[in-house]
Amino acid sequence: QVHLVESGGGLVQAGGSLRLSCAASIRIFNLNPMAWYRQAPGKERELVAAITRIGSTNYADSVKGRFTISRDNAKNTVYLQMNSLKPEDTAVYYCAAGSAANYWGQGTQVTVSS
Repeated sequence: QVHLVESGGGLVQAGGSLRLSCAASIRIFNLNPMAWYRQAPGKERELVAAITRIGSTNYADSVKGRFTISRDNAKNTVYLQMNSLKPEDTAVYYCAAGSAANYWGQGTQVTVSS
């Protein structure tokens, strides 16, 4: 069983930054890809960013240039650095792993005030 635990969410003003972390219970080298999703109230869950085992990344158009996904295989942790945050980034952010997003964390709330 794979457990993913997110942390780092919170309340921040527009223009601010947050870094989310996702700690995995097993070696993340074996989890490919790893990704961050988000779900805002009344909206569907959407892919924010993903990273493969070898470090290839892709981003939603809405976050390109502002968010950066990275992974530290030695710490079994994936990060999402979020800069220049906007109120529309407010959502619950989830970490997911596996080619079919087989495993999910419990989510962490990010709230961006205007």
